[in-house]
This record gives sequence, structure tokens and C-alpha cells, in this order.
Amino acid sequence: MKIFLIALLIFIIKFSEVYAQFTPQSYEPDVKKLSKVSAGNPAGNGVTDILTIGDTVWLGTSRGVSKSTDRGVSFTNYYAAEPFGYENVSALAYDAGVIWASTAHSVDKDGQILSEGSGLKYSADNGQSWVSVAQPIDGPTDTVVMYGNNKIRALPVTVAVSNVTYDIALTKGTVWIASFAGGLRKSADMGKTWQRVVLPPDNLNSIKPSDTLSFSLQPVAGTFGSSNNLNHRVFSVVAADDSTLYVGTANGINKSTDGGISWRKVNHQNQDKPISGNFVVALGFNKSNNTVWGATWKAEDQEEFYGVSYSTDGAETWMTALNEEKAHNFGFKENETLALTDNGAFRSANMGVTWINPAGITDSKTGISLPRGPFYSASAQGNDVWLGTDKGAAKITETNGMWSGDWKVYIASQPLESAGKAFAYPNPFSPDVESVNIKYSTGASGANVTIRIFDFGMNLVRTVIQNAQRGNPVHTVEGNNTNQNGVIDFWNGRDENGKIVPNGVYFYRIDAGSNAPVFGKIIVLI
Repeated sequence: MKIFLIALLIFIIKFSEVYAQFTPQSYEPDVKKLSKVSAGNPAGNGVTDILTIGDTVWLGTSRGVSKSTDRGVSFTNYYAAEPFGYENVSALAYDAGVIWASTAHSVDKDGQILSEGSGLKYSADNGQSWVSVAQPIDGPTDTVVMYGNNKIRALPVTVAVSNVTYDIALTKGTVWIASFAGGLRKSADMGKTWQRVVLPPDNLNSIKPSDTLSFSLQPVAGTFGSSNNLNHRVFSVVAADDSTLYVGTANGINKSTDGGISWRKVNHQNQDKPISGNFVVALGFNKSNNTVWGATWKAEDQEEFYGVSYSTDGAETWMTALNEEKAHNFGFKENETLALTDNGAFRSANMGVTWINPAGITDSKTGISLPRGPFYSASAQGNDVWLGTDKGAAKITETNGMWSGDWKVYIASQPLESAGKAFAYPNPFSPDVESVNIKYSTGASGANVTIRIFDFGMNLVRTVIQNAQRGNPVHTVEGNNTNQNGVIDFWNGRDENGKIVPNGVYFYRIDAGSNAPVFGKIIVLI
């Protein structure tokens, strides 16, 4: 599960259907546009997913897909060009030479910030050309799904709001997507048509086509019916092989061993050795040791708890680790597991018995550091381990064991024009998926720094830092060798009460020691 889950805590939408047809469109990205956003760093600092294939690294970011074919020395950024435009990337998947990405953006619906799916894109030629697929939605009359001899009533999902693809799995000839309000869907024709996949309702632990069934495929109660099945709110999907799938929902983990036809559900209530919580925001499967991992959050039962749940016997029994940690995703380095949480990147080499978090992440050449906070993605590439956060990416080349080696930090920014200048990036920015970076100079010897945010009427919105000691590390920016003095602090787009601020223009004021105050403008665009 990725950073976009933050926007899904509010679930008020109108839904739609079972089957939908689309006409995927092909694009060859404009080379001139791509060259403008290609650089030594990814274009976006919110890194929600990472894939490594050979020497190639794919990053799903808050500003499109970024690709490196030389292990992070240089990047091509698919941003501000078709078919990605200015979209966020919510998931990546790769198999048999084809890379898939799902995209989304935020919308303001009656004062609520919600995520809206904008479809999927795939490339079969390493990003030279892309095919765009619309977000699967249903027609108002698509209210029935056939499952064996059963006619299952199904709430049609007619809009893309809260219908966002948060995870993608690939099996032979089939694409599987987990789209929260849109549920679990599959396509056997590269996104031209989609079929809604039936999962057990909350009151059943398993289903198969030969059963006699009576329930609605319905994630929320409403005018369509009284059913409110948390197990139909889908967040994650992973394929162990072409016939074995695991699906994470708001009511547990579902497993199929016959290609998504029959399903068995496990959760905190129906197991002797259960998962920690039923709200399963992410799943991972390590093919090196055939273990399945779940980011299992507390749902409705008071006995549930946040943590990581894992199984070594195909989901028959479960063990838990990192109790009370909110995990967001998983990565693997051979038999080692990386669990990405609110409090860092935890890593275990002994099947979850002990975990090690890197003490700090600082670029060995530039001095740029990633602040401790939520991590959202990870992958391994030989001795390289990649990590993604909402404030940038990092890679460590390990030379002497776990977390021992040189770090390289990737933060998209530009050089400061002079010591008295500052700028904010990305600008505009969307607080629900990323933070805004404020880069400035403190002078040669550093200073105590205060940064305040004001609205358009110059009312104080937030004090970001107050009298904080800031040095002046040397930054290497955008892949060039120009050294620029500067420090970076972050604003998450929230006011003093922790609420995301409305769309609009905001101003920052930087007071650094005895230097004259520096002002700048930030645009919040949700």
C-alpha cells in the first residue's frame, strides 16, 4: 500500500459496475518534452513504488514514472508528457518485458480531499512507447456478476473518485488490479476489457463456484442495498505464481489457488494464529523463500493491533512482528525482508525475529540527508538497496553487511541563485501525496532558523521550525557537479491543528540568524 491511502480514510462516493470496455491509446512520448524533465534525479520526491530489473530501476513517484538504466546515475522522467502528464503514480508492476503503472490525482469534493484514479499505462519496449488504459468503471445497469450458477448482485462503480488502483499483479496473460472502491478486477486482453472478481462477503470465510450463495458484491451500504462488506474494499494484490494469488482488503487476506476463481479468507478472528489486524494495506511475496507478508493494520476489533504479519506455510498459520508499527509496503533482498513503516525502513535477515533500521541516511558525497519518517517503497539490486519516501529516494551500496556502505540521496531540486535566495519545490504541490521542500542558505557558518507559513491574508498558518540550528552542507543538485550551499526543510501542507490547508497561495518567511528575512510563495493545489 502506498502513500495515497492517506486520502482514503474518508469513503463517501457513488459507485458502478461489473464489466467495462475501453479503447487503450498508444503514445510515443515527445522527446523534447522528456528531455526537459530528464536529469540526474527523479522528477518527484514522493516515491511510492520501486522496481529493479537488472541494471534498470523504475520509480513510481508523485510526478510520474522515473527510469534509470544505469543503477541511478541518470534518470529519464516520464512527466509533463503523454501519457503521464502531471499524474501521480500509485503502483508499478513488471513481468515478461512489460512494465505497468497506475496513476491518480487528488480532487476536492465538497471540501473533502479524495483520490481519483486516472487509469493505467503500460510499455512493452522499455518505455519507448506507452499504451494508456482508462480507469475501469461500470455502467449504472451493471448490477449482476455471474459466479458459477449464482447471480451475485454487484454495486456498480460508476466514477473514478476513490476508485484508485493501489496495487497491480501480473500472471500469465492476466493483469490484476486492486482499486479500493473498484474492488478486485482482472483483464485478459491488456486492459481492453475488465472483469470484476468476486471475493467472499464479510460473513463467509470462503467461496467457490459450486456453492449456493446469496450476498451483494458491495463495499458500503447505501441506496443499492444494506450490505457493507469490508472484504470488498480492496487495497493490495500479489501473485505467488500463475494460479496462486493473495488479496488484501479491509477484512483480511484472501487466497486463491485456482487463478482467482475460489477464495479462502483469513483474518484476526478466524485463525488460531492470526494476522495482527484486518485492514491489509499492502502485501508482499518473497519467491526466494516462499513467504507472504502483510501490512496488517488495526480495523474494528479492539483486540487487533498494527503490525507486520507473515506466513511460511501458504497462509495456514501466521506470525506477527513490529507490533504497533504502521507498515506501508515491503521489499526483499534475497531472503531478507524490508518493511517500510512510519518510523523507517526495518530489515530482517531471520524471518522477522529481529529488525534493523538504518541509523541515518546521508549522502556520502553531498551531505544531503533524508529525514526520519514514513518510508513507502524498497527494492534490491545486487549489493544496492533502494528506499523511497515522500521526501525523496535513497540508495545504499553495501560493502560490509546490512546498512553498511555509501548512501546516495535523490532529491529533485535546483541550485540556489545566491546566498540570499530561497525557493520551494515542488510548487504547486499536493499535501495529500507529498511535502513541499523549502531550500535556503544560512550563511557560511550556519544559524538558528525559524520558518513560518502564512496565508494570502498574512495570517500565521504554521511554524515549521523555530530557532532550530541549521548548518550549511554542500548540495550537488540535479546530477551536475555544481556545489551550492543550502539546507532543506519540509512543510507537509498542514496547519497548526494538523489539518491539510485549502487550495490557494501561501507565503513562507525564513529568519536565519541576523540575516534579512527571506520570503517566498507556495501554491497548494489538491
